[in-house]
Amino acid sequence: MIPIAAEKECIVLAGGMGTRLKPVVSDLPKPMAEVAGKPFLDYIFQYLFKHGVCKTILSVGYKHETILDKYGTFYKNIALNYAIEKEPLGTGGGIRLALEQCSSDHVFILNGDTFFDVSLNDMLEAHLKKEADLTIAVKYMEDFERYGCIQFDEKERVTAFKEKQQTKAGFINGGVYIVKKSFLMSLALPSKFSFESNVMEVCFTEANFYVYTGSSSRYFIDIGIPEDYQKAQIEFKKPGQ
Repeated sequence: MIPIAAEKECIVLAGGMGTRLKPVVSDLPKPMAEVAGKPFLDYIFQYLFKHGVCKTILSVGYKHETILDKYGTFYKNIALNYAIEKEPLGTGGGIRLALEQCSSDHVFILNGDTFFDVSLNDMLEAHLKKEADLTIAVKYMEDFERYGCIQFDEKERVTAFKEKQQTKAGFINGGVYIVKKSFLMSLALPSKFSFESNVMEVCFTEANFYVYTGSSSRYFIDIGIPEDYQKAQIEFKKPGQ
């Protein structure tokens, strides 16, 4: 059994403007969009609380005051810190800024506009066992074109990233990661960069990048487009959400 750190730290990417949601959501950061009567961030925080996360760093920029005013510095027993971008840094720059506030060398990262019911303990155990630099929770889907695919070998090591296209079946990036802090901080990158295109799609051939398939059949929703946002209004009213 791989020892699991007593204190889990998580970065939540919460700086998105929600451009595609403007027809249905007021002028707010995307994770603050109301879903079934509550900001979407509430569901993410409830999930992190359930899985024993003790510290969360919110990577914020656009209208970050609305998040700070709503949640302050604690949600239940989760300490909330804020990595505030003075100018947009891209997903990678935002993550790296937030990592400066993390003490663990293995940190969870969540997209603030998706909910993916991954077992964080199981994912962390797999990440540590494989001595991974990055572990990506993947979701199995059929008949889709909104997402790119991740390909991997029998040991679950990443072998390719495929661009968005009509796909009969495959595994998509579910927006839940574990990153090795020392790996990411060692990369020679500008202050502004994309975690996806400048790290994942470039470094996988040399670094230890793995997928976590234990999540592939778990509940997943992305509120980034109006039709799925409306779907979430119904699904998050169900018991257990």
